[in-house]
Amino acid sequence: MFRKSGVKDGTATGQGPDDENYPVGIKKKSRVPGVMITQFIESLPEGKSHPDFTRKPIALTIQEGKFAFFKAIVTGDPQPTVTWSRNNGDVSDTSRYQTKYDPNSNEHTFEMPNVQPDQADTYKCFAVNEFGQAVVTVVLNVIEVGYKKNKAKQPAAEAIDGNFKTVLKRKSKIRPKAEQERKEGEIDPKFWELLISADKKDYESICAEFGVTDFRWMLKKLNEMKKEREEEQAQFVKSLSNLKPIQVNADGTASFEIDMDLLDPSSSIFLYKDGVMVPYTKELGDKMKHGLKQVGRKYIFSMRDLMPDDAGLYQLDVEDVNMFSTEFKIPMVDFLVKLQEVKATEREDAVFECVLSNPFSKILWFGKNLPLEQGDKYDIEVSEDKLIHRLVVKDCMIVDKGIYSACAGIKSCNAWLVVEADKDAQKGKKTARKTTRAGGSGVDLQKIAEEQQVKLVKDREERKEQIKAVKEAAAAAPPPETPPAPAPTEAPAPKAPESKPASAPAPPVVEVPRIEPVITGGLSDIYALRGNPAELSVTMNIDSDGGWFKDGEQLNSGAGVAIKKDGTSHKLNIRSCRDDDSGVYRFVSGDLSTQGKVTVGDVPEFDPDDLHKFSKPVIIRVGQNAAFKMPFPPQESLVVSWFKDGTELKDGGGIKIVREPNHSRLLLKDCLRTDAGEIKIQLKNPFGAVEATSRLIVLDRPGPPEGPVETVETTSSIIEIKWSPPKDDGGSAVTNYIIERQQAGQSLWTKLGDVSADKTSFRDRNVTHGKKYNYRIYAENPEGLSDSLETADSIMAGIMILSGPPGAPTVVSASKTCIKLTWTPPEDDRGVPVIGYQLEKRKKDTNQWIALNAVNEPIEDVSYAVKDVTEGAEYEFRVSAINESGAGDPSPPSAMVCAKNPNMRPCFKDPEDFIVVRAGNSARIKICYEAEPPPQITWLKDDEPISPWTHVINTEGMSQLVIPSSKRSDSAIYTIIAKNSVGEASFDIEVRVTDEPKTPGPVELEQTVQGKVVVSWAPSPDQELDDRLYYVVSQHDSNIRMWKTVADRLFTNTYTAININPGTEYHFRIYAKNDVGLSDPSQSPTWGVNSNRVQITSNGVNSTELSFERPPSILVPLKVHTPPKGYQLYMTCAVRGCPTPTVSWYLNDICINSDSNYYMTNSFGVCSMYILRVRSKDSGDYKVVAVNPLGKAECSTKLTVRD
Repeated sequence: MFRKSGVKDGTATGQGPDDENYPVGIKKKSRVPGVMITQFIESLPEGKSHPDFTRKPIALTIQEGKFAFFKAIVTGDPQPTVTWSRNNGDVSDTSRYQTKYDPNSNEHTFEMPNVQPDQADTYKCFAVNEFGQAVVTVVLNVIEVGYKKNKAKQPAAEAIDGNFKTVLKRKSKIRPKAEQERKEGEIDPKFWELLISADKKDYESICAEFGVTDFRWMLKKLNEMKKEREEEQAQFVKSLSNLKPIQVNADGTASFEIDMDLLDPSSSIFLYKDGVMVPYTKELGDKMKHGLKQVGRKYIFSMRDLMPDDAGLYQLDVEDVNMFSTEFKIPMVDFLVKLQEVKATEREDAVFECVLSNPFSKILWFGKNLPLEQGDKYDIEVSEDKLIHRLVVKDCMIVDKGIYSACAGIKSCNAWLVVEADKDAQKGKKTARKTTRAGGSGVDLQKIAEEQQVKLVKDREERKEQIKAVKEAAAAAPPPETPPAPAPTEAPAPKAPESKPASAPAPPVVEVPRIEPVITGGLSDIYALRGNPAELSVTMNIDSDGGWFKDGEQLNSGAGVAIKKDGTSHKLNIRSCRDDDSGVYRFVSGDLSTQGKVTVGDVPEFDPDDLHKFSKPVIIRVGQNAAFKMPFPPQESLVVSWFKDGTELKDGGGIKIVREPNHSRLLLKDCLRTDAGEIKIQLKNPFGAVEATSRLIVLDRPGPPEGPVETVETTSSIIEIKWSPPKDDGGSAVTNYIIERQQAGQSLWTKLGDVSADKTSFRDRNVTHGKKYNYRIYAENPEGLSDSLETADSIMAGIMILSGPPGAPTVVSASKTCIKLTWTPPEDDRGVPVIGYQLEKRKKDTNQWIALNAVNEPIEDVSYAVKDVTEGAEYEFRVSAINESGAGDPSPPSAMVCAKNPNMRPCFKDPEDFIVVRAGNSARIKICYEAEPPPQITWLKDDEPISPWTHVINTEGMSQLVIPSSKRSDSAIYTIIAKNSVGEASFDIEVRVTDEPKTPGPVELEQTVQGKVVVSWAPSPDQELDDRLYYVVSQHDSNIRMWKTVADRLFTNTYTAININPGTEYHFRIYAKNDVGLSDPSQSPTWGVNSNRVQITSNGVNSTELSFERPPSILVPLKVHTPPKGYQLYMTCAVRGCPTPTVSWYLNDICINSDSNYYMTNSFGVCSMYILRVRSKDSGDYKVVAVNPLGKAECSTKLTVRD
């Protein structure tokens, strides 16, 4: 039987401080929950302290006959005296209770060797010194083992005593084997328990184990049982998941896991093995065989020191409902050859081997206490006879060293893997993986396995012979004699009635039935207030005697108790209930009895000071937290509830309710105005309830004034309005109202002033006749301004005066997207200036006029472009003049006009006239145009029709010519021709299909003048095919040894290098370049050899002086450029003149020589300008001007930047 103690308050006789020695103390709070501290004096001397627990005893559930103990550590100065007691008994018997103290660890131990069921109780530990005492309670539960004859009648006796909890005996649905009685053909209940908790993939193996073959019947019944079980589980748990069956771990323990969300965290959890309750511990660690560890919602049940007897069905119950069942199977197997230590070098495989005594399909392998599985790192091998098992650790590294173990059932063995560094490996380089294997058992495993296999076969044959011999002996033995069946007793035959002479009939005999006494009205549990009378009443069906008992002792009328009998009614009256009147009362009449429990107590009450403090209102601002706290004396069975405006508050969301033994707190987070109201706390126990009331005031700015805004008076100089106070003043009174005004059609609001809170009207005297105004009113209190109350419609000062009609609109132009109109102002504005116009349109065949602009968004001009039109639709328009009073009379309608484009000759929009495409890429020529009606598009190539494989894509306003894969032969002048009924237009686009140029020919060097070398080269083969090809010259000498560009954009095949110094070697490279890119260079011979120089001799003859002076001239002019936006650009021209002319660059006749956006060079007459990224504003006419004393020369070009 499982005996569970009941927890009671109170101090056992002879324990704790004596009321005569110590005054009523001051309650203190311990840092350890569950410890009650009483301080005997108001202030402690310096350096002294009252007792307290740093470690309190832990509740224990233990099996009968085991060693039970409690441990506690106490502090205090002076050193407290520690004593132990129990609620229902004495602890003075030293053979059953022993108290010990360890000065080294400061632990106080209370020991119970060979604990018995009658020791199950609530125990108390007291720590007392001269300044106070500390008390803590702890519960001991004892599980009874077996059945005892001398306790067979105990349940009945306990029932008489009224302790029904100890009568109940917890039982699992799976009975112990000794109690199992199943009929032939009946399925073991263990089968259904395993199926309910198993995965579907395990159904087949479980059915095979129990011999169940009708799967359809099994699944149907299983679904019914699962549904019933889930309904039972829902009474105690919210969710149940992650059921992991029991398995052996690497450390030699076995465990199973379950994720469980309990509805009540205090619910009792029980563990059964084969139907017998198993004791376990939560906090004693290795002191008990079974343990429970809880991590959040996960419960892990573990079992240590595994033995073969540990096999069986384990079940987990919450209260009396099963949650999970799992079977622990322990096969009879042992290791014939165990794992041996393996030493391996890096990048080598390591092998662990073992041989089992019985075939085993799969054993568990662990590495450094982690389970190992087949994969890239590990190979797990099993022989055909399932006796040899092998683990291969592939490609060993230093991090793989450690202990590896094999586990078969509850048997295990382990060995070290030692990984040594590869001494032959090169430092800093990773070596290749080795093909060798290290390790192994060092014995012939196959031979050992074969010998074991022969032994197993022999054992099986011997067992078969023994079974056969037993069966033959049983068949040869004579059947036991059965005792003869008793002869059936024959019933006497009924006698025939004798015929008698007729005589006078005898008087009838009336038999009165006997009435058995029955209790018609029994006793029930009652709660009585201390000091008040209480009555127990029993009603019988007949008048009979009876007696009254309290806690097993008979009661008689006397002091405080009166027993009355009135016919069939028996009453027991308690005149004034006291604490010792609590107990179990029983009425007995013959063999009949009824009983009920009387509990004496008081209604909860508050301290008057705490009640006065709580009644004060809590005042906060919006968004702040409101906190309420109410202390009360600790009591059992006390229910604390919080209410707001009569509605009970629940913990959650923005409400936090904290319940402590001696107080309760309510926290309302981020309060709003709607949270204001009456706050009430209620304490309730079986004897009654008490309430305390407070109020929450949440301050906020007021709500907006109540509308609508009414117009009291409006004249040409005054507008008076009024409103109503706000419904919500924000918790504090409104101090004043603020009024703002806005003139209709404007966006500016101006403050007019404020009025006091007792006045809800305002008179605006600063108004203009005919104008409209909007007003808004704010309410103000100490917390701020409210939202505004605004007038629904504008209020006009005085009478409305509208303008006369303007002239009828006239159509200026019309297209499919826009119709431009104009009109004349009204002839009569009626004395009020016109501030704008409102335009309306009406579609043909409709009667609805649609305004194109609002009255507060007037058209200020007498013309307007209407863009909200549908192509092809016909419209007429009218216009109204707007003044301060609003829109006046509309004008006569305009003539009907159709929204379509006027006929126009085709014209092209910003076309490109030059396109470069790399050979092999697709070429796209995109031309946008405008024309009405839509034109017919024709494309030509060099004035000839385009080829069939050239695609033309025409859409509205655009035409594209696409060459999918261009070739050099596709270079040409392409012409687009657009033609409609009005006319036609054409445009030429030059398409240049080219590729990176080929390398120029051989380079020759020649010196004609001292210090100058003429560099000449054969042209690139692409020069004739590409008129935009030019050359780039790079030079490097033996002094610098760095290549630098000395000439760029040369359209000739010669270049004169200057500053050629004797004794220095020079090299030149010639590149061909076009719009696509740069060619490979052509290398010159080395310059600096004496044979390459021109000998200059002087024969002493005076030479004739020649003049080389000449005016500037342009050798190579500028070319037209159309680069895309963001691209780089080079402009180059060649200039000649002597003396050397000064060169200036101009953009749109403005000199740009000093502009940092342009980089300009002049290298011996080759003038270049470079733009890193062209912009739209770089488009224009560029001009180069060369000037010297003899004259002037210039050339110009045009630059167009494409988007």
